[in-house]
Amino acid sequence: MQQDSFPPVGPAWSAPVEAVAPPAAPALPRRPPTAQDWPAEPARSEEGPRLRRLLWVFTILTVVLVAPSLVGRIEYALTAARERARLDVARENLQDFKLDQISAAYRLLAQSVGPSVVNIRTPRGRGEGQGSGVIVDPAGYIITNNHVVDGIDTVEIQLSDGRRDNRVRVVGVDPLTDIAVLKTDLGNLTASAWGDSDELQVGDIVWALGSPFGLQKSITSGILSAKERRGITGSRVIQEYLQTDAAVNPGNSGGPLVNHEGKIVGINTAIIGPSYQGISFAVPSALVKDSYDQIRKNGHVERGFLGVSPDEVPDEVAKELELDRGEGVLITSVEGNTPAADAGLKRFDVILSWNGEEFSDPTLLSRAIAATAIGTEIPVKVVRPTNDGPEELELKVKVAARPQRN
Repeated sequence: MQQDSFPPVGPAWSAPVEAVAPPAAPALPRRPPTAQDWPAEPARSEEGPRLRRLLWVFTILTVVLVAPSLVGRIEYALTAARERARLDVARENLQDFKLDQISAAYRLLAQSVGPSVVNIRTPRGRGEGQGSGVIVDPAGYIITNNHVVDGIDTVEIQLSDGRRDNRVRVVGVDPLTDIAVLKTDLGNLTASAWGDSDELQVGDIVWALGSPFGLQKSITSGILSAKERRGITGSRVIQEYLQTDAAVNPGNSGGPLVNHEGKIVGINTAIIGPSYQGISFAVPSALVKDSYDQIRKNGHVERGFLGVSPDEVPDEVAKELELDRGEGVLITSVEGNTPAADAGLKRFDVILSWNGEEFSDPTLLSRAIAATAIGTEIPVKVVRPTNDGPEELELKVKVAARPQRN
């Protein structure tokens, strides 16, 4: 039988013994902390605020010095960008617009009208006068200004192809519109077509052709600046000019003013001053055509004649005659043995209407009288100053032919 095993008895074995801690010392009462118990604070330095001030000064100086340059660069960049954008748009539009087409149109116009323009030379004492003209009929009829050929029976012309004719005769003249008609016997001529000056509008492009200062085959362009300009040359009754800024100089007189179709809309006749200053005048084709047709048919132009000197009504006269301002045309003189004298018109009468049409512009009244058929009896309404006040009258005038004089 197995026996229980026990540890051997003797000094070889002993029970574990716990160590006993010594008694704790009694707790002492705690005192409150004092300033000496805290760690010492480091001494304040004055270098920090000084550095901060220097940093602010440096920053401000940097902004003051650098900012304008920076702003300028920004503005330049923005401006350059805008200009670049405009340039790109302009280039794109120019590509679409095709300016070469405009140049081609100018060339075609010069080529189509140029052959009909002639250079005119006239003897003037010891020297030689020059002007221009335009062929309006292949049969040899040429239009120019009356002042170019005034007092001359024959002139010399040179065509655009170089041919000359020194026996060109003057068919007839119309001093009132400054128009003359010439005739050459040269053949194979190119004529320009008539345009309608009444259809022109201010701002339309026009071209002037001629021989300024003897420089043949010259062409300039401009716009129509105004219509119905009057009072430019006081010696002429029939005045209704086209005003343009196309360059016109001495020697251009008598040359054509043409529209975009190359058709004659006027005859260049006058400038302001001795040379080109941006203002030139042309006789409208409507007036030129009428004079040309009559000269070619009759050798002269017949116009109605009354025999008075018309003028605007001064304000004091209008007040005395109880007229509205600008109403009527004042008669400043009446020639003897004329339709006006025969009808009883008197000096200081004011014409209110001619053939039922009211007038206030002396030039327009003169044109209406000139356009009246010879021998026609016309009713004329006038107001006359009398001692008893203004008196209205209606007279009958039988229009006569205008005497052939300048």
